[in-house]
Amino acid sequence: MTNDSTYRTEQRARSVVMVTYPDAHILDVVGPLEVMTGTKFFLPEGPDPYDVTVLATCAGPVRTTSGLTLTADRAFADAMPETGEIDTLIVSGGHGTMAALEDNALMDYVRAAAGRARRIVSICTGAMILAEAGLLDGRRACTHWWWCPVLEKRHPKVTVDRDAIFVRDGNVWTSAGVTAGMDLALALVEMDWGHDIALQVARYNVMYMMRPGGQSQFSAHLLARKAQDPAINETLDHILANPGDGLTVTALAARAGLSERTFARRFRDETGKTPAAYVETARVQAARVALETTATGVEQIALQTGFQSAERMRRAFHRHLGISATEYRERFRGAQPPPQIRDGPG
Repeated sequence: MTNDSTYRTEQRARSVVMVTYPDAHILDVVGPLEVMTGTKFFLPEGPDPYDVTVLATCAGPVRTTSGLTLTADRAFADAMPETGEIDTLIVSGGHGTMAALEDNALMDYVRAAAGRARRIVSICTGAMILAEAGLLDGRRACTHWWWCPVLEKRHPKVTVDRDAIFVRDGNVWTSAGVTAGMDLALALVEMDWGHDIALQVARYNVMYMMRPGGQSQFSAHLLARKAQDPAINETLDHILANPGDGLTVTALAARAGLSERTFARRFRDETGKTPAAYVETARVQAARVALETTATGVEQIALQTGFQSAERMRRAFHRHLGISATEYRERFRGAQPPPQIRDGPG
């Protein structure tokens, strides 16, 4: 086991309440809980880090969209009289969300429990439930990309970040779809138990510590964005924000206030990549977004993202993705737009 200074063996388990309902997405429920409860394998002997309770309108079986059945520990009505603090209130998402908005027992419970929760979390379309409960008014939030227009239309007081993997606004956390809930849960683990423990949980679950970039690509951006070394962390943010700049080792080392040799060593220690390899990956990532979301020519995108020529960008795409930039655009911009989503009541 790895000792972590943030863990106190005398501390009781943190209470986690998961709110679910018929036709919730099963991974929206079990994904975050697997990440959080798996923390116990990497902490010193003592109480489990999280004590999980699953709630639904009725205790017992709850059928999910996959056809698999979850078991709710208790009903909302039975949990309503409680007054103790909830560490983390999580609201799951799924195709049953619009029906859940009309479930008075669920909505009443979410409003009441939010008032005694240290932090409030939604997974995927669970943000619709938080918004309906008035918990997102005046806040930034995200949800699955498909549902962002619905959230914006129904709740104009919410600032919807369409591209975020997850958003934290004060004590309220919201995530994009499905696996983004696991990304959010890993961030909660890091907040509770520290970076080293979260890193071990990520490795155990074969996850990246953080996925930079947004959900507009509908695919994962797999660059590690966080570093413990502040100079390197700032450099990573600079690279991702400015892929078209002259990002040579000399320029980056000078920006970090380090010698080139020291910078290169620290950078590789933190990211597992050389600066040049990381920069190329960041540029491919930026080019992917531009190819998917704009009509800008391939040559111009190559210049904007630092490749200097379309040929260099083509070779980089082949190294990273196995196809050219032009083929990538044809593949990902040729899809039909998603079907309309029922707006639901109201």
